[in-house]
Amino acid sequence: MGELDLSPVTRLEGHLDFTVDLSDGEVADAQSTSAMFRGFEQILSGRDPKDALVITPRICGVCPSSHNMASARTLDDAFNATVPPNGQRVRNLLLGTETMMSHAAHTYVLFGPDLTNEKYSDHDAYPELVARFEPLEGSSYKKAVKRRVDLTEIHGIFAGKRPHSTFVPAGAPVQPSIQDKAKAASLLSDVQTFLEETVLGCSVERWLANESVDDVLEWIDEDASHANSDVGVIIQYGPELGLTDIGEGPGHFIAYGAYPDSTGEKWLPGGFHDGTIHPLDQEKIKEHVKYSWYSDYEGSKHPFDGITEPEYVEENDAYTWAKCPRYDGKVAEAGPLARMMVDQDPLITDIADEFGVSVFSRVLARVHEIVRLAAKSHEWIDNIDLDAPFMGTFEEPDNTDAFGLTEAARGALGHWVQIRDGEIDKYQVVTPSAWNLSPRDYNDTPGPVEQAVIGTSVPDESNPVEVEHVIRSYDPCIACAVHYSTPDEEFKQEIEPVPAPTES
Repeated sequence: MGELDLSPVTRLEGHLDFTVDLSDGEVADAQSTSAMFRGFEQILSGRDPKDALVITPRICGVCPSSHNMASARTLDDAFNATVPPNGQRVRNLLLGTETMMSHAAHTYVLFGPDLTNEKYSDHDAYPELVARFEPLEGSSYKKAVKRRVDLTEIHGIFAGKRPHSTFVPAGAPVQPSIQDKAKAASLLSDVQTFLEETVLGCSVERWLANESVDDVLEWIDEDASHANSDVGVIIQYGPELGLTDIGEGPGHFIAYGAYPDSTGEKWLPGGFHDGTIHPLDQEKIKEHVKYSWYSDYEGSKHPFDGITEPEYVEENDAYTWAKCPRYDGKVAEAGPLARMMVDQDPLITDIADEFGVSVFSRVLARVHEIVRLAAKSHEWIDNIDLDAPFMGTFEEPDNTDAFGLTEAARGALGHWVQIRDGEIDKYQVVTPSAWNLSPRDYNDTPGPVEQAVIGTSVPDESNPVEVEHVIRSYDPCIACAVHYSTPDEEFKQEIEPVPAPTES
């Protein structure tokens, strides 16, 4: 049995390392290691509760608005705040456009380049994959990077800046003009043009009319522009590249739900999916630390009762700084596939039924969610009433317990706070990658990505792209590190900075 070290795979709130044990060319065991202690819970202790709005977005520079949203919803709960319809629309727009940004970055910058791996060089589609997805040079790669800027500008209009935008309890701190609204709509239209011309090869409305695998196959044959689009290429060649055969995961899904309207009803619902969809009960969320570098406790604890006391000991069985969340004791996958499964999206549920829960299903769920969000974001902008308020009312109590749940691009994100004498006594954060990249729990059950990697065939230990496909299909984070593997010996390489790509 040999060991394969993928370190770092990506950087997410610190470095992500991944170690697999190989037996007869197959992954026999896997360990996911978050290799940096974060400590934001300790930073927040003793502060004004509203400081969470400023501090928690610094947890992650890729999805800061998601933490803005979670902390704002936590304070809404703590302060018994009322959020007017305009406030909800602006919040939803900011969260939705950030998710679109993140999904585009993952599809084209993090995951897509793996399709140009030399493993596929003998495939007929390889020249086309390289032309589209090659890092810095691929035609679609460069267009996607450019369109992310448009979405960032929308954050500037409605939240002052990005990253680390301005959020507040009870709404949105903005009074946009008609010019602001028109500018945001124009920027979103530019993004939609990219989706229609490059990603889909058809209108957003035409793509969203697809509700089954059979519909998609008919769509492919309907027009050459569909087959030649980025999603058309992935649909046609993904199964041939083996993307439907790897990354099964635990088969359980969790979503907190997101994008509430003025009545509180969420556009994407929350729930737990284990073959049956159950209403979400946040009291069933518990964290284990048996294999984490924290002061141990028996069993599991709800975030309100959680303890975050670092305790790094090399001699014990712990191997990560990530805690281990479970829902009602069960392993659960978070992310766009989970959201689509809980929402019972007809297309994605049929793809998962036809091709299984796999790398292929996750990639298509992520692209499909971009398209759904693009259509919905136009609606949020159009419905902004410039003459109505954007902020509601709230009162700050001296003592209370509260929580805020939302959906980051990568999945279920929750904040929990206990306020005592007007200050934060305890603040706990459970991130999407804590769900997906969690270690083994108190019962020694591996986390979602660990389970998804185990059993993966690795024909070439010097090029374990299959394992990398599986890990990256969960979108651990944007790659800001060099990826390397050391099956036999230490490997080092100097990296020269490169200029940002320009659209050709």
